Amino acid sequence: MDYSEVSVLLVEDDDIDAKAVERGFKKLKFANEIVRAKNGLDALALLREPGALTRPYLILLDLNMPIMGGVEFLKEVRQDEKLKDSIIFVLTTSSADQDLVAAYNENIAGYIVKSDVKAGFDKVIKLLDCYWRVVMLPK
Repeated sequence: MDYSEVSVLLVEDDDIDAKAVERGFKKLKFANEIVRAKNGLDALALLREPGALTRPYLILLDLNMPIMGGVEFLKEVRQDEKLKDSIIFVLTTSSADQDLVAAYNENIAGYIVKSDVKAGFDKVIKLLDCYWRVVMLPK
């Protein structure tokens, strides 16, 4: 599979963080489609709308968002037969153990604290690049 075919759903309410992720993709010359939702409810609507996001895809999920937060979104996704196999990386400001445990209890692929990537999101993008080059993704 050509990794450039992997779409990315960025679920992030903060415009600055969203732009930083987008810049990271551009800086490393990745042409992956990035679709953004500003909360979990909007993300679910996108995932459930036919043709809005094609498989294979990865989800980058913030936890602290208005309307529907990340943990609530994770629970909804894991209960949905059509979405439960979604590959989700949490990308959040929270380093709280309760958030970490709650996210991993919903079978996430990884938990990344934004403050740990202060120099930019290049490391996160490189991690994703490595991930989808090595791991087979469901279509």
